[in-house]
Amino acid sequence: MEFLIILIAGWGAGIITGLVGASAVVIVTPLLITFLGYSPYTAIGISLATDVIASSISAITYKKHGNIDLKNGMGIALTTVTAAIIGSYFSEGVNPNALGGLSGIMIIFMGISFTKNTLNEQIENFKDKLNLSFFRNHKVLSSILAGTYIGLFSGFLGAGGGIMILVILTFVLEYKLHMAIGTSVLIMTFTALSGAGGHFFFEQSIPYWELAISSSGAFMGAYLAAHYANEISEKKLSKAIGVVFIILGSISAYQQFFLS
Repeated sequence: MEFLIILIAGWGAGIITGLVGASAVVIVTPLLITFLGYSPYTAIGISLATDVIASSISAITYKKHGNIDLKNGMGIALTTVTAAIIGSYFSEGVNPNALGGLSGIMIIFMGISFTKNTLNEQIENFKDKLNLSFFRNHKVLSSILAGTYIGLFSGFLGAGGGIMILVILTFVLEYKLHMAIGTSVLIMTFTALSGAGGHFFFEQSIPYWELAISSSGAFMGAYLAAHYANEISEKKLSKAIGVVFIILGSISAYQQFFLS
């Protein structure tokens, strides 16, 4: 049963990453904590390592379709890697119950946003409401600040930061949506790698077999999802993912805040 849950968690993470560039934390972390009793710190480390596989496979697929441009996103890429290591260090000293609960709350908010609007609709709404001219006129500075925030957030909560990177690339650097998704999963590969390294550097023992199982599932899921991403209705996909996020986030937050 443990093998099956870990495999399903990795496979689900791969599907989510390949389709919309979301982090493995939304699937792997709550499943490992809720159903297998893993500590939040260990579960987050496994989710980051799973992100590396899911994101890299997705990035390769997007690259084949010509949808990756890392040149203008180098500021984000470099700062996220450094900040993710710092975030991982500080997450070790956080109360484990609070850490798991924060991950759950983050997932719930992501789910709500997906059920209300598709990604394209959210982007257009932000463009209408916010004046981002300053950030667009100072793209290098904006990339560095955004990368620092995303990296700290990723290392601390175990999220590869794909959705946040996607938002920055779209809003600030004005990437086209498909190019932003492809570039974001590539950046997320390195962010997750540095975050996972930071986590397991402070671990007394590394869960090798759990990583192997979860990564195998992520490989299969990401490969399938990335190839068929353009054939799926964005509106239906967003609502389905939103419901799943809310359920998983609620389970994780409830367990950590009320049952621990």
